[in-house]
Amino acid sequence: MRHWLCKSEETCYSIADLERDGRAGWDSVRNYQARNFMRDQMKVGDLILYYHSNADPTGVAGIARVSKTGVADPTQFDPRSEFHDPKSTKDDPTWIMVEVEFVERFRGVVTLASLRKEPSLAGMTVLAKGNRLSVMPCDPDHFRIVRAMGRALGKR
Repeated sequence: MRHWLCKSEETCYSIADLERDGRAGWDSVRNYQARNFMRDQMKVGDLILYYHSNADPTGVAGIARVSKTGVADPTQFDPRSEFHDPKSTKDDPTWIMVEVEFVERFRGVVTLASLRKEPSLAGMTVLAKGNRLSVMPCDPDHFRIVRAMGRALGKR
């Protein structure tokens, strides 16, 4: 099993939305490296730190799990979507996503500031200067530490 950190703007699709829906597609990713992680490396059962970006505060809000892989992102085919890709076809889709399912929601957010303050997370990819990927691998030890930090805040 691998571990991941996936970013979503809280106002677009939050951990609370995933808790309500139970499962959702991780769609609208338009970065080739992030797409390749989802297409080539994510497996059913992998755990995800669910990170709220562009939020106040930003940080990890809960845990999700990969429930399905190899799904064509439907937004690429929708001409009304800002993520429409006219070069992509249903026979040869450019953008592949995964589906994720809700696991747990923390009572608060493990903030970016608190991640930076934790010495054992110094090498965490999300903390690297200039890292803007919305999907990235997460070291299993980093995952365990962040999950413990979130659980210390309590669960809903």
